[in-house]
Amino acid sequence: MELTFKTTCGIVSAALNIACFIPYLRDTYKKTTKPHIYTWLIWTILQVTGTIAMFNSGAGMGTLSLAIGAVFCAYVCLLSLKLGTKNITTFDTICLIGALGATAVYIFLKDPLLSIILISIIDFTGFLPTLRKAYAEPYSETLAMFALFAFSGVFSVAAIASYSLVTLLYPLTLIAINILATVVIYMRRKRPTQPSRREG
Repeated sequence: MELTFKTTCGIVSAALNIACFIPYLRDTYKKTTKPHIYTWLIWTILQVTGTIAMFNSGAGMGTLSLAIGAVFCAYVCLLSLKLGTKNITTFDTICLIGALGATAVYIFLKDPLLSIILISIIDFTGFLPTLRKAYAEPYSETLAMFALFAFSGVFSVAAIASYSLVTLLYPLTLIAINILATVVIYMRRKRPTQPSRREG
């Protein structure tokens, strides 16, 4: 029964993860959403690394959603080369350099717990350029995607076969990141000076 429940949660999480990207890709092609290449590059690298680390630590079906997300992150990263934001600051560059440097350090780590802690910190660092852009330009991001990601993350955690700090920390970090993005975008769009157009 437990295996069936966790398998179901893994499938639901994976399906929601795919659904998360549909409005984002739609808005990107319509040019109402402009992905930040630094963030998506960092997320691609980290989700691949995190999937491997968690799977090797016994996360089981809890890694399915992350694996699918890594593929989509890579695709969005490629799209951002042509359709992404030009709003790239020195702060964003510093975040990218720091994240890539920490990722290089990760390759030489043998401790899975320390590795997952590092991945979680890097992922949050990689998210900062998008959070900054979402705060300044709330209509340049797709609100529904971040909200669905947070919801998908709950099922992903439920699907984890063996709970430990190694298997829980990274998905919980992703849930927190997506909740934060959802709140920031929603609140910024509610400000009195918000543009009249709505998200497509």
